[in-house]
Amino acid sequence: MADLQGIADAVIAGQLETVTELAQAAVDEGVAPEEIIDQGLIAGMNVVGVKFKANEFYVPEVLIAARAMHGGMDIVKPLLADASASSKGKVVIGTVKGDLHDIGKNLVAMMLEGGGYEVVDLAVDVPPEKFIEAVKTEGVDVIALSALLTTTMPGMKDTIDAVAAAGLTGKVKVIIGGAPVTQNYADEIGADGYAPDAASAVDLVAELL
Repeated sequence: MADLQGIADAVIAGQLETVTELAQAAVDEGVAPEEIIDQGLIAGMNVVGVKFKANEFYVPEVLIAARAMHGGMDIVKPLLADASASSKGKVVIGTVKGDLHDIGKNLVAMMLEGGGYEVVDLAVDVPPEKFIEAVKTEGVDVIALSALLTTTMPGMKDTIDAVAAAGLTGKVKVIIGGAPVTQNYADEIGADGYAPDAASAVDLVAELL
């Protein structure tokens, strides 16, 4: 019998080799890829998210767990008949123009993938037009903006203005986050949501979609 709980536990513990071995074993036993993802990989990342929120886990543990989860995903993903069919939605993420910080953004991207979303990562120093282009070409549901410097926060408003100018308001949701960012700022610039941490970002995307 495939050990899906074992996969989840190994993700939580950040044991990459164990995750890949158990995922491969489950595949060999004929377990549906969706089941391995939902009950093994995502179940594990959900616990990691809860522990991260409760300050029982810190960034290094989350990154190690996410790496383990990706190891399992690499085995299972090719078996999904249609990757988009199993996806809950598509998120484009990036750190806004002028800002080169990516640890927080990478965490959010990993947690979103762990939550079953497809993520298009535009990396750092991303101008508004690049986000818009991704929405048009990739069919994205949510734009996730990150900033770590107060000086680059206006880049978030520029991107929201660009969404409006492109006639995409209401068609795509914009969420923001990063150390200096607050709910008040999100309200002020017309963002659809604000998340204080990576785990909350996943909850927020689920609410918006």
